[in-house]
Amino acid sequence: MKISDLSPGLGAKKKEKRVGRGPGSGHGKTSTKGHKGQAARSGGTKAPGFEGGQQPLIRRAPKRGFRPIARKAFAIVNLKQLGRFEANTLVNPKLLYETGIVKKGQIKILGNGSLAHPLILCAHQFSKTAIEKIQSAGGSVEVISASLKKK
Repeated sequence: MKISDLSPGLGAKKKEKRVGRGPGSGHGKTSTKGHKGQAARSGGTKAPGFEGGQQPLIRRAPKRGFRPIARKAFAIVNLKQLGRFEANTLVNPKLLYETGIVKKGQIKILGNGSLAHPLILCAHQFSKTAIEKIQSAGGSVEVISASLKKK
């Protein structure tokens, strides 16, 4: 038998470090934690990224992207959702809120779907395809100014 014939290879299996099992183990008494101090206490390690009172790197580094403070969030309504209204109905934000199509916010009409009959639509914004489809169905479009809000 040779050393190369041994299986598993020499040093392949390392014994588990059993701490706190008495002085004979070599890891007794302080259980490899040293004497006193923060690291010797239970739960006594610093949070990841902590730099001893210095401003952490993650907070010093510049942040990417732009987050507008006054972002306009639109409630999206597609043309296929407006098929439930009868012909020549005035569809305004109030009607959309009452029917439960939108919950809150300014309304933007998008051109997903089609209209079978003409509607009179009032909203804060319209996509180009929505305007084309509404007008081709014989309906009309009216843009509401965002500054006219209830007080």
